Amino acid sequence: MQQPRPAAGHDAGDPDAGRLAVLLDSAFLLLLAASLSRYLTHHPGNPRIPWVIGLSTALALAQPAGSWLAHRRPSPSPSPSPATATAPGAEAAPGNRVPRRRRWPLALVVALWVVLVLLAPSFAWCAVPLVYTALRTLTARAAIPLVAALTLLVVIAELRLAGGADATLVLLPFAVAALATGVFLFMDRQDARQRALITDLVRTRRELAATERREGTHAERERLAMEIHDTLAQGLSSQQMLLQAAERTWDTEPTTARTHVRTAAEVAARNLAEARRFVHDLAPAELADGRPLDQALRALAGREAAESGLPVRFHLDGTPVPLPAAAQSALLRIAQGALANVREHAGASAAAITLSYLGDQAVLDVADDGRGFDPGAVGAAGGRGYGLPAMRARLRQFGGTLTVESTPGEGTVVSAAIPLEHR
Repeated sequence: MQQPRPAAGHDAGDPDAGRLAVLLDSAFLLLLAASLSRYLTHHPGNPRIPWVIGLSTALALAQPAGSWLAHRRPSPSPSPSPATATAPGAEAAPGNRVPRRRRWPLALVVALWVVLVLLAPSFAWCAVPLVYTALRTLTARAAIPLVAALTLLVVIAELRLAGGADATLVLLPFAVAALATGVFLFMDRQDARQRALITDLVRTRRELAATERREGTHAERERLAMEIHDTLAQGLSSQQMLLQAAERTWDTEPTTARTHVRTAAEVAARNLAEARRFVHDLAPAELADGRPLDQALRALAGREAAESGLPVRFHLDGTPVPLPAAAQSALLRIAQGALANVREHAGASAAAITLSYLGDQAVLDVADDGRGFDPGAVGAAGGRGYGLPAMRARLRQFGGTLTVESTPGEGTVVSAAIPLEHR
């Protein structure tokens, strides 16, 4: 007997569906053989025997033939969209139903069985596998009337065999059929809901993975933007200032101009090394080979004083505590950014870098005696203003904070703090 067509990706490779098909076929053939044996035993010499044997043989051949046709791999068809598959009011598990053009084996088997039962009522209980086959093959709207008709025919056949009225023979088949139909439809709908849930889960996981990829890409872009701002952009700005100064003094003070050019070349060489390090692992060149943060900051202060002529003093307060490489890199980049702001915007005569270990946090202060500014107005006019947001973004990764204290005409102090418990 024909079983439901395997849905693409569901029953086509489901061993349980194949086992159930074999079980239904075997049960049908077993009941058919038992009914034929009973009929031949109780009705020897009956002129209907050739017809009964012929119909039984036809049923025995039609059942496995229908199953084979049903379980052939279906031709490719477009998969329904998740929205269509789970739409309210949609038929449960439509992918498990056989197309109309392939339901004729079921119709043939039912027709043969009906004729056989009319000739020999003892074949009535062959309807049990047919009921499950109808439920698995047809939609509920078509299967339920067919199951009711099969059950009614079973009742009529049993009453004919009993030779009289019997309430048990009337009620029992309908009760069994109703119970089997209800359980099957319940399990079928549960299976449909489970498949819809799995489909939603797979789709949600894909959407989540795509979102994580987008967020990772965005975070990486922000990180690269901060690295470029704190390294290459600042180096190019220093070179521009030095070359402009060399151009202004080229004719009047050639010695000074050559000094500016040599300093610009040194800045370019250092930026080249920084760019190579940047490409390699994005770690500051000053922290290479395990150099501690205080030494890197001291070297930064000396180099800034030599290149820009701005006196920069470094001071270490407290006992250094080992920090993660990423935290050291963040503090060093913040110091570079703050000094670049001092050089370009502050008009200061001196600056100071202070690294303090205060027991529960490491604090970096960059102070200058320049013209100062209003911190609340930074970026309000839509100008550059990328340095301070970049510093805050760096510190957020470590649970740190950035404080800017400045008043026009009274200098600026940029303070970056990282909790030590985040080591």
